[in-house]
Amino acid sequence: IVLGAVTTTGRDEVDWISETVGRIFPEAWEALERDSHRRPGERVVEAYARILATGTPEERTAAADAWDAWESTHVSLDPNYTPGPLHEDPVQRLVFATLVTHYWANDAFLPGDRAILSRVDELAHIPAVLVHGRHDVSGPVITPWLLHRQWPASRLIVVEDEGHGGPRSMEYMAEAISGFGR
Repeated sequence: IVLGAVTTTGRDEVDWISETVGRIFPEAWEALERDSHRRPGERVVEAYARILATGTPEERTAAADAWDAWESTHVSLDPNYTPGPLHEDPVQRLVFATLVTHYWANDAFLPGDRAILSRVDELAHIPAVLVHGRHDVSGPVITPWLLHRQWPASRLIVVEDEGHGGPRSMEYMAEAISGFGR
């Protein structure tokens, strides 16, 4: 198994990326939260999932655009990075936002917050390479680190100068895949 930008989609990870990381990008998060039209007690991701599933076509398009803008913002801490649309095609934006928010709003359809980490022993014998950027603000390195500590057959590669992917991460993943093929 080769995994990059590793996450287990626990509620804490989803809340981090859709709520807490807004502390690093307050302007963008304020726009995300404002455009969510969330109801009292509703998480931002739940509000977007609701709008994307039941809104009018105009509301769904606006929600997909807002979600895409948020996703574009938090993928890099590089001072030379300029956020822009992740998905140029409006249909791709809509599909991506609908899929992500539905999955995340439903806690990845897993029982409990640490469902994957609590069952890592079932993977213990399967070789794996986990590749993760140290500066991945979207998913902090704590998750692959915890996963690796519980997965004896895994190797963790932390790419010190990358965030949520990048050329070196891709190289490490390609090398790992090639290595498993031998």
